[in-house]
Amino acid sequence: MNVLLDNLDLYGPFFLTTIELFLWSAVGSLILGTILAMLRVSPVLAFRAAGTTYVTLIRNTPLTLVFAFFVFAYPLLEIVKLSFFTAAVVALIVYTSAFICEVVRSGINTVPVGQAEAGRALGLTFGQILGQIVLPQALRSVAPPLISTLIALLKNTTIAAGFSVAEAGAIRSYLSERGDNQLIGLLWVALGFIILVAVLSLIQRSLEKRWSVAR
Repeated sequence: MNVLLDNLDLYGPFFLTTIELFLWSAVGSLILGTILAMLRVSPVLAFRAAGTTYVTLIRNTPLTLVFAFFVFAYPLLEIVKLSFFTAAVVALIVYTSAFICEVVRSGINTVPVGQAEAGRALGLTFGQILGQIVLPQALRSVAPPLISTLIALLKNTTIAAGFSVAEAGAIRSYLSERGDNQLIGLLWVALGFIILVAVLSLIQRSLEKRWSVAR
């Protein structure tokens, strides 16, 4: 307990950064992942090829390399200067959206084809069919794997500590500099992540209960 109380100036701000990093990355990943899923099921061959190429490439690339690109290689392009925090958010979005895409696509495939055909019979466009008919049903069916992917995202935020982002994963190195017990310090970090994961699990159960009733 002394390790925690003596280093509240680390645990508080660093976990707050972790939460901010997770929230920004989660929102971005959900948006980009859904767009990629729409590309994957598009009737246009070029769109399907683009979505498939992105997902295949990113899913088979280690997250550390994605971080290294945006932190070290991207600045050499001199397009837009990114802070370490922003670069970490972008890296997490680029990586996680590939997994979100596959989750959403699997949900789209669970929706009966007849509903899309009915939408076309009513004169709806492909975008309208997806947005108004297919996606609302697909997202209801994939709540558990979607939250599981976000939990993985939460844990992946610790990689940002290796790229100059002061978040929960960096607490150990600061405790080392202060001469505090690093093992005890890491146990408190683990407890913090357990609490955050428990919150996401509660959200998952709530969504499952609400959407199951809606169905």
